[in-house]
Amino acid sequence: MPDETSPDVPAMARRALDEIATAFTPATSDAATRMRDEILTARRIVCFGVGREGLMIRALCMRLMHLGFDAHVAGDMTTPPIGPGDLLMVSAGPGGFSTALAMLGVAKAARARSLVVTAQPGGVAPQMADVIVHLPAQTMADDTGPSTSLLPMGSLFEAAELIFFDILSIMLREATGQSAEDMRARHTNLE
Repeated sequence: MPDETSPDVPAMARRALDEIATAFTPATSDAATRMRDEILTARRIVCFGVGREGLMIRALCMRLMHLGFDAHVAGDMTTPPIGPGDLLMVSAGPGGFSTALAMLGVAKAARARSLVVTAQPGGVAPQMADVIVHLPAQTMADDTGPSTSLLPMGSLFEAAELIFFDILSIMLREATGQSAEDMRARHTNLE
């Protein structure tokens, strides 16, 4: 039996899940379709993000590899150069990071397309991109005040990204006519 100081973890989880669900609006379907189409037409995909957002976009990059796409994480030693026909996908929830702005500049100079996933579509990074994917969820840009999320800092955005990216993976699997077994066959065996 929990004592009075024990948190009600199931209630907190329900609240967090309800908050994550608010990031998924009817506009999210259009954003997912635009992102799916950009990925399907890209010759090569390079993913970039910093901090915990970087972990979420790396998770997406792994799913893209499982789907057979030529996908890489910016900064890895084996990432090839980006150029025409390629797509740089950046996670910039708060609207911009100095490194994200630099990456977007490189992509533009190399004539690659760019896509930014963000909670702040008016931010500098999204405005530099060819495609903006808006996930309306709290980030560190707006984590103070009376209507803040139960989840700390940018966790709400990051959790929404993880779910959005896996839904996008399902959309891509269906668009390419693959099965879960096809994806599983590309999973590493070096674990």
